[in-house]
Amino acid sequence: MSRRLLFLSERYPPDWGGVAASAGRIARALAALGHEVDVVTWTRMLEPGRVAREEGAPSVYRMGRFRGWDMTMPHTQILLDWLAGAESYDAVWGHYLFPGGFLAAWFGRLHGIPGLVSVRGNDIDREMFPPGDFARLGWTLREARLVTAVTRDLARKAGALAGRDDVACLRNAVDTEVFAPGPCADRAKLGIRPDEAVLGFAGELREKKGQRHLLEALRQVQASRPACLLIIGEVRPSEAPQWNAEEQRILITGHLKEPADVNAHLQLCDVYLQPSLWDGMPNALLEAMAAGCGCIGSDAGGIPEVITPGVNGVILPRWQLHRLGEAILEWLEAAPEYRERIRQAARAHMLAEFTLEGERRQLQALLERLMPSSW
Repeated sequence: MSRRLLFLSERYPPDWGGVAASAGRIARALAALGHEVDVVTWTRMLEPGRVAREEGAPSVYRMGRFRGWDMTMPHTQILLDWLAGAESYDAVWGHYLFPGGFLAAWFGRLHGIPGLVSVRGNDIDREMFPPGDFARLGWTLREARLVTAVTRDLARKAGALAGRDDVACLRNAVDTEVFAPGPCADRAKLGIRPDEAVLGFAGELREKKGQRHLLEALRQVQASRPACLLIIGEVRPSEAPQWNAEEQRILITGHLKEPADVNAHLQLCDVYLQPSLWDGMPNALLEAMAAGCGCIGSDAGGIPEVITPGVNGVILPRWQLHRLGEAILEWLEAAPEYRERIRQAARAHMLAEFTLEGERRQLQALLERLMPSSW
């Protein structure tokens, strides 16, 4: 049965990053299941308070953000009140604990409809401590009809905070047709030297993703052999002054809009690195594994739920990330047969457990739990 759903997310494509990517994927999947979906999201590309609507499946309402949420939230409430008067929603979905999750729980309570809150990554850790809002965090998790988390680790934490044992695990998924072994991007065009080993990272490089450990590992590897660090994405301006990209052989692609281009750059990587200090279930890691990369990750968040050490990748505990360079050299010097077996197992794991079709089945089951009388 087709239902009308309101979907709230701070970030949404063409924004990039894990939250935006998963929001777009889930909203489109809900629409593909036959539901009418209205997305509300925020942007700095519009004048504060201004709303622009984009027709489609789903429809998207973008609101211009003010400098702070203290002004953005009341203006968003005006938009939500108008939508509630114009449309009859059967459920509301909040993507990430704040602002989407909080507004979904609040909207659901105000209008007597079930609300689902989706915990994605560091939203629990960020809101638990100053300058977060612990009271709002707990209220959101308690008041939602249904709470999902992207990893079992986050589900456990959310359940403990809210005093509930029904938090469902809704893992990220990857398009295994786009992210697959295939042609490489042009090494020479990127400036990769013929004798260099390529250490790969995808996304926005920052401290929580293990930037310091990546740079130290690059230096350790370069002490033994030629190597470069390929960042498939961006570096925050506040982080870049810590190093000299040209001198240290750090190559930055900038944001790549097309997933196929990301995949072509992943094919260049002799090893893919995810040394996060804290994380949820990083989309970039799933994409790298689906692309057939050999991956070394930390034990942060849901990464151990994706990588089985010695089977489909390598895990390095966070307290041993100072040894990342050693782990990279061990991988590069390992027998080709071993590396190929790990790469094939990584892709096979994505095909078995993290497909878009599997995610759609999970979404359908969640909606049946959220609105049982409607089915």
